[in-house]
Amino acid sequence: MIDRIARRYEGRWLQGYARGKLRRDPVFAAVFECLKDEPLPVLDAGCGVGLLEFYLRERGFAAPLHGFDFDAPKIAQAQRIASAHYGGVTFSVAATDHALPGERGHVVILDVLHYLPADAQRDLLERTAAHVAPGGLCVIRETPRDGSWRFRATQLEERFIHSILWMKSGAVHFPTIDEVIAPFERRGFSAEVRPLWGRTPFNSHLFILRAPAAAAG
Repeated sequence: MIDRIARRYEGRWLQGYARGKLRRDPVFAAVFECLKDEPLPVLDAGCGVGLLEFYLRERGFAAPLHGFDFDAPKIAQAQRIASAHYGGVTFSVAATDHALPGERGHVVILDVLHYLPADAQRDLLERTAAHVAPGGLCVIRETPRDGSWRFRATQLEERFIHSILWMKSGAVHFPTIDEVIAPFERRGFSAEVRPLWGRTPFNSHLFILRAPAAAAG
């Protein structure tokens, strides 16, 4: 499955990136486990080259998937592959801190918040909480700001990927756990936060936020 996804990208570097990311990063399997029995459409904010979308389809996840990202070349790669191989998967170019496109459903935000200033993060999280459908999920991966060696390792890694221009913008503000969950808890979401380090040295945490179900009647 991983090789099949990777071969669909253009260029050996991008194929190697896709293969390595899918093999070593635990976030893909973690998101699948959260969503596998969920019928609502999924909006992926900051989707990059679409790895999550293709992984979910390969695992049999059937609901509509839409990813958006401000990086137009990455979106072009993702859309080319989706058009040829994956039905019900679409992509668009949009700034992550602007209005969320598409119908209400689940929202996934992976490794995005720290590229935004604190006020833009709060605004995005507030709008995300409003965009999640009743009973739906928001799944976030983020690096909480703390004093751990894992946090310092994450800071170094962010500086590196920005220096090689894989990420067009560098990290701006790493939020605390409370900063991430507060906009959701105010709307009655349940919140689960757990480490998602896998075999990496990074301070990754998974936030699983469930919206309250619609009121009867």
